[in-house]
Amino acid sequence: MKKALTIAGSDTSGGAGLQADLKTFQTLGVYGMTAVTCIVAQTVTEWGHEVFPIPIHVLRKQLETVLGGIGVDAVKTGMLGTVELIDLTAEYLDKYNPPFVVVDPVLACKGEDEVMDQAVARALQTTMIPHAFVLTPNLIEAGILSGLGKLNTVADVKKAAKILHEMGATHVVIKGGSRLKTAKSTDVYFDGKDYKVFENEKIENPNNHGAGCTFAAAIAARLARGKGVLEAVEYANKFVHNGIKHGFELNKYCGCLDITH
Repeated sequence: MKKALTIAGSDTSGGAGLQADLKTFQTLGVYGMTAVTCIVAQTVTEWGHEVFPIPIHVLRKQLETVLGGIGVDAVKTGMLGTVELIDLTAEYLDKYNPPFVVVDPVLACKGEDEVMDQAVARALQTTMIPHAFVLTPNLIEAGILSGLGKLNTVADVKKAAKILHEMGATHVVIKGGSRLKTAKSTDVYFDGKDYKVFENEKIENPNNHGAGCTFAAAIAARLARGKGVLEAVEYANKFVHNGIKHGFELNKYCGCLDITH
């Protein structure tokens, strides 16, 4: 059995974060393990979030348990809400050098375009991106991390992908999704040499909470099982598209994708 570790936040709603990662790992035949970086609780009267970081010594114990005591075939990182959490994660990636690291550079919660912390963005740029075998920012995150700001066209996205690759990511996939003003839902892959554009029909379903987490986790799972990176990205793209198609409502503010179909 192949094993994967998610270093990510706990989403109390169950739709995103390490909960989405574990569901994805299980569905794709990979044994999932966790190192919790923070706990995210959604408000119940409107769409909003509260984030509670895990103490550094607690994350260290978790990382030592999995990376030091068990071993992994792939690592996926999600919300690393403080510079200290980023630095510690990078320390353990350096120490144990897992075969594949998929970095989902979470900078904001679903429905919020503002960056949680500018210092966190800078730490992701300098500390986490160089560890990424695959980097999977969404359109907003790619604009922030590349320094280009708002990305409006596929040409903008390709330019951002090139910059992020130059920062140290081996492979970059920018999730344009439905935010990009194109006729179809569009993601762009770049390996330092060639671009590949993935297109799907746009789905009019707002219940897509956890789509980015699921996408990155699916890539990690496929890499853990020995698939090539481009095949892993293509599979994850179709996997998430199908999950969004079957997305369901949690409450009037939030709904998540369904990957069981």
